[in-house]
Amino acid sequence: MTTGPAIGPMAGITDAPFRRLCQRYGAALAPTEMTLASHGIGRTARPGSRLDFQGTAGLRAVQIAGSEPRQMAAAAREAVELGAEIIDINMGCPAKKVCKKLAGSALLRDEKRVAEILSAVIDTAPVPVTLKMRTGWNPAHRNGVRIARLAESAGIAALAVHGRTRACRYRGRAEYETIREIKAAVDIPVFANGDIDSPENAADVIAMTGADGVMIGRGAQGRPWLFAQIKHYILQKVLLPMPSIDSLRDIIEFHLDAIYRFYGERIGVRVAKKHLSWYCEHLPDAERFRFEFVRADSSTDQMQLTNKYFNRCHNQERIGNG
Repeated sequence: MTTGPAIGPMAGITDAPFRRLCQRYGAALAPTEMTLASHGIGRTARPGSRLDFQGTAGLRAVQIAGSEPRQMAAAAREAVELGAEIIDINMGCPAKKVCKKLAGSALLRDEKRVAEILSAVIDTAPVPVTLKMRTGWNPAHRNGVRIARLAESAGIAALAVHGRTRACRYRGRAEYETIREIKAAVDIPVFANGDIDSPENAADVIAMTGADGVMIGRGAQGRPWLFAQIKHYILQKVLLPMPSIDSLRDIIEFHLDAIYRFYGERIGVRVAKKHLSWYCEHLPDAERFRFEFVRADSSTDQMQLTNKYFNRCHNQERIGNG
């Protein structure tokens, strides 16, 4: 593996606070959420918005999607003017509202249009351009190898490949055979993506596909420490333990505070409910905590509930050790 694991762009999830937290715990790259080129980068990446990337640590990568080459080129140029250091093109999103615009993974059906978009963006952007893609349109048309070769010829710097077709969406298990074929067919770095949710799984996928690294999506929800675990396991062959109760408290309180500061009270409280629900999937006896937290309507109440939950965890630990 040539670099640490990256976090995959996820709409409504990988906002600035979560990206920074993942980078703090070992994510080597954290692209913004996808934005449609037709929406304009300047408006959607303004300070305080979900796509704000000005404060991103490390390389600032911005993901764009669209079906019109000139519009995509304009979006890339605008992103670079705002400070983007990597442009990532989305040809992997399977959402109907995106594919109806012939963007995202819908483009995999039109290899000519793929070539036009890649050339337009690469010719315009004076920074590396990467591509997020799937293995094909449907199981009967896995054209991932052709798309990958086309991308390499156009000048794409690296690929991230989700191990499903557009038609599969997120159903079933990811298939890595096509990713292995893609890696064997090109000389540019390839990141494997799809159903990677543990250090052992990440190591197996790299061994199976020959990929240069992995990109973590849903597996990181409520587990930003997963990046450090994967990186350590790949490099040291040692599995880091689950963070202690004290560490979990620090991570969650840091994240909640960052959410409130970034979004403000009204939106921050709503966004915090989503992330806390994911954290609770990895916390002991957290059902009641989650139930009360998602019904709280202020940041003060949410933080008090968080303190109450972790104090209870400490008390239970003392009883158990006594």
